[in-house]
Amino acid sequence: MTSAITDYHLHLRGDDLSARAADHFNSGNIARYVEAAEAAGVTELGCAEHMYRFTEALNVWQHPFWNEWAIDDIDQYVEAVEASPIKLGIEGDYILGAEEKLDDLLGSRPFDYVVGSVHFLGDYSLDTEEYTIWDGSRDPDEIWRRYFETLASAARSGLFDILAHPDLVKVWGRAGRLPSVDPRSMYEPAIEAIAESGIAVEVSTAGLRKGVGEIYPAPAFMEMCVEAGAVFSLSSDAHDPGQIGFGYPEALAFLEQHGVDEIAVFTGRERTVRPLGSLGAG
Repeated sequence: MTSAITDYHLHLRGDDLSARAADHFNSGNIARYVEAAEAAGVTELGCAEHMYRFTEALNVWQHPFWNEWAIDDIDQYVEAVEASPIKLGIEGDYILGAEEKLDDLLGSRPFDYVVGSVHFLGDYSLDTEEYTIWDGSRDPDEIWRRYFETLASAARSGLFDILAHPDLVKVWGRAGRLPSVDPRSMYEPAIEAIAESGIAVEVSTAGLRKGVGEIYPAPAFMEMCVEAGAVFSLSSDAHDPGQIGFGYPEALAFLEQHGVDEIAVFTGRERTVRPLGSLGAG
């Protein structure tokens, strides 16, 4: 069986709100990512654009952040990626209580996979300075507990194929406040849900670019996932072509250290596993 190195979590759309979707969802821009993937040794490339960038997401949840960023047409994105050589995915935020609306949106287009993430607890953001939950008024331990309980609900929802950056709550490192206790006990609800649901767990190098300075998930979380029999995906969460395959030597070493030698690949929401490749392999 052919080996694979995936990068399924990338974003074609920049953060310039004045730009048009057509500036990003086009063959020329996609070709830049494909070229970067080839140079980085990535063999399976896919885009998972943020759901909240699309006006259709406002049917799922109304929040000032989403109201500001939801300016694109999802079908323009779908058409551009379907006409390209890369896989079609989407990154869907899990919103408690909006599961039926999420299912309506995420199940309405021919995605190869759906990446599920938790960026908000209630109305408060975990990883942006706007609407931040880290304003000093809340106990960090409680934030961490709530995060992994919500992640567990996301895994059990059946909405997603991949659980993105699964310990995103650590994103700011000490600047965002770490828990006062060993987080292993906080991981347990999510680990149980991962084991029961069979959802793939994303190993993401994006954390290496953040304040925390380490891969998602943390080694202890990864160990618990392996013990639970989890399947893994591999991604960079790239926001420009130069970030494709970012930190992959470290990520491949991380996977090897934990005895992982297979990686999940997706087509039409169907998952298979392939041997994990090596950088520079033909």
